[in-house]
Amino acid sequence: MMKERAWTDDFLNTMREQCDPLADETVRNLFQQGKVPATNALMKQLVVNEQVSLEMLAPPLRDYFEQTGQLPSWAEPRLILQGEELFGRHGPSIVTALFCASLPSCYAASKLVQVLHLTARLESNPYRRIVETMQMIIDVMAPGGLAQGGRGLRSAQKVRLMHAAVRHLILQRGTWNSEWGQPINQEDMAFTLLTFSTIVLRSLDRMGCVLTDAERRAYYHAWRVVGHVMGIDARLMPETPEEGARFEQVLQRRLFGATPEGQMMTRALLQLMEHITPGNLFDGLPATLMRHLMGKDTAEMLAVPASDWTSLLMGPLQALGWVSHEMVDLHGPGAAKLAGMFGRRLVEGLFWVNRGPERVPFRLPTTLRDSWDVRGWERA
Repeated sequence: MMKERAWTDDFLNTMREQCDPLADETVRNLFQQGKVPATNALMKQLVVNEQVSLEMLAPPLRDYFEQTGQLPSWAEPRLILQGEELFGRHGPSIVTALFCASLPSCYAASKLVQVLHLTARLESNPYRRIVETMQMIIDVMAPGGLAQGGRGLRSAQKVRLMHAAVRHLILQRGTWNSEWGQPINQEDMAFTLLTFSTIVLRSLDRMGCVLTDAERRAYYHAWRVVGHVMGIDARLMPETPEEGARFEQVLQRRLFGATPEGQMMTRALLQLMEHITPGNLFDGLPATLMRHLMGKDTAEMLAVPASDWTSLLMGPLQALGWVSHEMVDLHGPGAAKLAGMFGRRLVEGLFWVNRGPERVPFRLPTTLRDSWDVRGWERA
């Protein structure tokens, strides 16, 4: 375990130069052997079709999946199951937290956002990576996602390899600024993992969701397991949510800063949320939630617009019977219901948002569709 006293700037600076030797070597071999197109096709099938055998993969890729497909010795199935159960109960609110706190927190990290911005510029569809990130999160936290051969385990392995491919392509271009450290380095990966765990847990608190200490430990533990699968250094994954929250503060001090790229990515994220939620009823709510969940300083850093959502939409939503005065008070007891309703609309929008030609449709297991009361997936 990485003790708090060892979270020094010198140590973390060295982590900015460390990446993922196993995945990076696999990608180098695939490029050298000219197997990238075939690999892309097989990896798509590997995640979508649970019956696809690793024996179908080229040796470098097969070796990679075999070596990275084991959970750590410290993984506790009971805690993973409890983390999945929390995700099942609070999933729509967690989706709101991911869109309105986790992703924008990554954009506030002035060096981390550079690789996200470069990747977005290389994409023909500006929303593709956001949707694929949400897909991985749902895959790993769905029931059985982290079981041996589970869809979530394979999804995490695929994203880990994709990170290595992005590193390879960016460094090949020769335009990367070495002052940012290595692209998708260990420190940036560790912070990203915390946005999915500690930042989500804190956001649920701010939305009025009531969690037990045991539920917090379980959810955090499940994400530590995901971090292991994705190749994050064990010294960068504190054991408890309390230690994780302290480490998050250390990393925010080191990483946060206003950048044009971060503000641009935040605008794109807000536009996506406005685009995939129905009609105009939720206009302004994403910005309001970002400010509420992240706090004024980070929101200002990202140029999140000030939005008086309640005065704009209180009347129309009340007329539909969707909200009460209690719900639109984001500090009140009804806020969790509003956040869950908004998260449900976001999930429904993910089913039909265009990610470009030949992209795998967004997937949500039947158990989660039912427990979250998600509609519209049949028409996607």
